Amino acid sequence: MKLTVASSPHIRGDFRTSRLMLDVVIALLPALVVGVWALGLRALAVVGVCMICAVATEYLYCLLTRRRNTVIDCSCLVTGLLLAMTLPSTVPYWLAGVGSVFAILAVKLLCGGLGQNVFNPALLARAFMMLIYPVGMVRYAALGVDGVTAATPLHHMVMPALPEESLLDMFMGNCPGSIGELSALALLLGGFYLVVRKVISPRIPLAYLGAVAVLTLIFHKTDAPVQWMLYSLLSGGVMLGAIFMATDYATSPATAWGQILYGLGCGGLTVLFRYYGLFPEGVTYAILLMNALVWILDRYTAPRRFGVKKGGAKA
Repeated sequence: MKLTVASSPHIRGDFRTSRLMLDVVIALLPALVVGVWALGLRALAVVGVCMICAVATEYLYCLLTRRRNTVIDCSCLVTGLLLAMTLPSTVPYWLAGVGSVFAILAVKLLCGGLGQNVFNPALLARAFMMLIYPVGMVRYAALGVDGVTAATPLHHMVMPALPEESLLDMFMGNCPGSIGELSALALLLGGFYLVVRKVISPRIPLAYLGAVAVLTLIFHKTDAPVQWMLYSLLSGGVMLGAIFMATDYATSPATAWGQILYGLGCGGLTVLFRYYGLFPEGVTYAILLMNALVWILDRYTAPRRFGVKKGGAKA
């Protein structure tokens, strides 16, 4: 008998990175359709700018550095789309392009490429855009009215007060906001699709949303604690962040307990930043901060190897 020793992986399946990324794009389509329907074609143009700049940046980088063309794995498409979903439809096109280039070049490629980045590229790019041009990031278009801006539900909650929109409006997407965060229903449908396709585990989204729900119910700011909790869950980027951002493979824990603690941390920090931060939203910085702690969570929640006692000694 001939025994052949080869490097891992020893068992291969039909799973491909491009398939995973296309599943994420499909899952985002309901939220994208709602965003374009509510905010107009300019929202679609912003999405196009972000995706085109993301793809062009990765292609040119691979060409100039003479590396294998990684555009085919479609990860740059997902990064561009996710970034666009976090932006208002009124954002200047040049700023959307700069953000996409930063996400792909600085956060992803210069860190080693797909899977080597410490921080979520779309969210770190959004934070970068807030730093260089905050005025262009906080103007939200009124629904169905071109050139007119409106306050988002989160701006009302800062006062603090319950938003003018009903909970049904928030759930369906009849409220001002970023392109991809309007409809909780559309985002939940996308999340259900990803769970069914086994692209993501429900641990992180459930822990994230659960932490936000419990904390806002306990530390409510109005005389209607249940309504305050529901508005906190449906407003801003909580749903988008919990389902699509926090679950990024490269920047989230690999262990089950690590994912639960990570989701709880994201939810807790989101509430903290919303209550005491400079801006009404806190999702971006909450997830980025927890990204930096992923290595600690993976280290201390890893299952003990067979034959190794607690503390690292061999049995």
